Amino acid sequence: ADCLRRRVTMGQRGSKQPQAQVLLLGLDNAGKSTLLYKLKHDAFVTTSPTIGFNVEMLDAKKYRKNIALTVWDVGGQGKMREHWKSFHNDVAAVVFVVDSSDRERLDEAHRELENTLRSEQLRGRPLILLANKQDVNGALTVTEISERFHLRKICASRDWFVQPCSATAGSGVEEAFKRVAQMAKLPSDSGTV
Repeated sequence: ADCLRRRVTMGQRGSKQPQAQVLLLGLDNAGKSTLLYKLKHDAFVTTSPTIGFNVEMLDAKKYRKNIALTVWDVGGQGKMREHWKSFHNDVAAVVFVVDSSDRERLDEAHRELENTLRSEQLRGRPLILLANKQDVNGALTVTEISERFHLRKICASRDWFVQPCSATAGSGVEEAFKRVAQMAKLPSDSGTV
């Protein structure tokens, strides 16, 4: 059985199924919404810049148990980034999307990721970095991005993983969110969310 199943309805109140809030961040044009809707609907959806946020629920499995992931896709434009911190409460995992082909903005993406990970509310929360747009010529590899972002250093006190993917082609997307489900810190896990 697939670890991730597309959710038909959003209503799950009263369910005993564990729930996890996932924060989906990254610079504008990194491919966050495209990734989310590729996973949710298994289709390429033309998106416009996210003003505010999108939220979707996905079914997933963690240790062979069903869990519900609520994914908050928050806009990445400069004026939206100052609002990211208002989404930090009760987060089980941080997913940060990087446009692997946009070398000019890698330093900006790295700076925003570091700022995000400094949040006290996100301390110890796992990071899944999605190296998106791997289908574009000249895209940095997972190793290059890991080194450029100093992930061993900035993620010393948290679990982290880098997943290569392409939102438009769909490669690596489902694997990425399977990893998110496995790494998400649920209230029932050791420690609290």
